[in-house]
Amino acid sequence: MSSPASDIILKTENVSKMFGQFVALKNVSAEFQRGAITCIIGPNGAGKSTYFNLLSGAFKPSSGHITFEGKEVTGLAQNRFAHMGIAKSFQITSVFGQLTTHENIRVAAQALVSRFNMFTPRATLSDLTREADELLNLVGLWDRRHRLAGSLAHGEQRALEIGMALASRPRLLLLDEPTAGMSPEETRAMMDLIVKLGTERTIILVEHKMKLVMGISNRLLVLHHGELLAEGTPDEIRGNENVKRVYLGHKEH
Repeated sequence: MSSPASDIILKTENVSKMFGQFVALKNVSAEFQRGAITCIIGPNGAGKSTYFNLLSGAFKPSSGHITFEGKEVTGLAQNRFAHMGIAKSFQITSVFGQLTTHENIRVAAQALVSRFNMFTPRATLSDLTREADELLNLVGLWDRRHRLAGSLAHGEQRALEIGMALASRPRLLLLDEPTAGMSPEETRAMMDLIVKLGTERTIILVEHKMKLVMGISNRLLVLHHGELLAEGTPDEIRGNENVKRVYLGHKEH
């Protein structure tokens, strides 16, 4: 049963993506509930990254439709997404290593304010400093605010990148394998951060660490060979025989 339209923040209808003759994604339809943490899972090659790139605007679907808060966004330029309220953090960390953590977030916030006004005096943007401080505290990096980003541990850099994404004040946050390359301790800290962030915004993430996502997700989508295999609550996914056959029985990376 479909949820009321007001409860749906993002929706895909029969989206497909082809690279030449290769079908990476085929007719995937799904609704993402506002205020929920939804995880997209599946074996390697299932189409998770392709689907994520469609949701974030990095790829344009070969066919199908994507709507955000009821508005068609299919094929829009990727830079439009942040201004609509969608922010993303990709699997490969991208921070300015020679800037401090505070400067990284301030630059991200400033880009949205002054991108189209090159004559705006930077001194008038002092509120961005306060905003950067608040975001650093939110992602647990306040005590690292004067450290160069390049000197941070891997998990801290990922947290910083999420802080930069939050500078656009998104209603929807997309995270692509946020715990990739992390130690168990860093992974747990990141999952705790995601749960905290999920109390105030909708989060969609791609992740392969099953035990962890089962503990923090409200809903899961399971992809297999580019198609939607199943969707539901963690308990429903655990009990789905098709999912157990193609995925849950595989050894976790």
